Amino acid sequence: MTQDAPLHLAPYAAHAATSTGRRFSEPAPGSRTEYQRDRDRIIHSTAFRRLEYKTQVFVNHEGDLFRTRLTHSIEVAQIARSCARNLRLNEDLVEAISLAHDLGHTPFGHAGQDELNSCMKDFGGFEHNLQSLRVVDDLEQHYGAFDGLNLMFETREGILKHCSLTNARQLGAIGQRFIDKKQPSLEAQLANLADEIAYNNHDIDDGLRSGLLTIGQLGEVDFFARHQREAELAYPGITGRRAINETVRRMINTLIVDLIRTSQENIAAAAPRSIDDVRNAAPLIAFSEPMQQEAAVLKRFLRQNLYRHYQVNRMTAKARRIIAELFQAFLSQPTLLPPDYVVAEQNDEGVRRQARQVSDYIAGMTDRYAMREHRRLFMVEEL
Repeated sequence: MTQDAPLHLAPYAAHAATSTGRRFSEPAPGSRTEYQRDRDRIIHSTAFRRLEYKTQVFVNHEGDLFRTRLTHSIEVAQIARSCARNLRLNEDLVEAISLAHDLGHTPFGHAGQDELNSCMKDFGGFEHNLQSLRVVDDLEQHYGAFDGLNLMFETREGILKHCSLTNARQLGAIGQRFIDKKQPSLEAQLANLADEIAYNNHDIDDGLRSGLLTIGQLGEVDFFARHQREAELAYPGITGRRAINETVRRMINTLIVDLIRTSQENIAAAAPRSIDDVRNAAPLIAFSEPMQQEAAVLKRFLRQNLYRHYQVNRMTAKARRIIAELFQAFLSQPTLLPPDYVVAEQNDEGVRRQARQVSDYIAGMTDRYAMREHRRLFMVEEL
């Protein structure tokens, strides 16, 4: 069996040899580490392929060059793996978590998630992190011996980065940390902040590409303006896409350097000797306080000027209507669903189970498939 490299990994990193393991026992992989096996299973999953046609900010049909959930997940994995190497953490695990963290996202990004949660309010709600865990634990069907992908505990833990206490109480060991107020592995903490680095900076890039943001607007954000000046000093006369790319990559590098340095200082101060020490400590992977403040300013700017832009709001309104109408149609007439999603029981528990099946079906859709299904159900010419 190929083991994690013990000389490379810090003692407080996640080691397969001391892991809680998998839900279902399997023979050890012969030529990979356990976390490499997890990463490979995620990449070959149906849900991962669907991320290519799921919204990040802009709906897929709005342009070929905007980021999707798939390209975003790859960028998160690249950032997280680079940081993990500097921190002597398990690169295979952090990559697996990063690639899987959005598997449960609905079509149409956060608009779809919010609307599906509203539709499910009487049936347990909808949480996209919990749905990502549901995908890898139950919904993927590739293996004869079990449902799901049967991932390692630490991978599943990292995927479930947020969870309500109500749901945590129903999840057993994987939800216990939310009840006990403990931390996940450093790899999970790192993947979470790599996600933040990726989406903040790449949403700037996509916002500029779309024309919804301007360089003039961004010049009012000191974090952007500072790195823009650095790019102009390094390359006098630089303009256009080249100037934007040079600015954004400098911003990403500054965030990564700060994250690594601050996390190293936190780890040194806490002196964890094992992953159990990590779980019992305060969060150790973090930005410095000044960087947190700059990131907060950037988030506010994006929320006010991009995510709430009237053109984005128009697509958001359409997306919510599509999700709501699909949900109501499928729940009121389950025979409209593929047979595998139809629940036979007609009692209250059967209705609750049917609602969850409808939620699973809709959450698994890509943007364009959701729009196509909506047309098929509500447009006469699509019969």
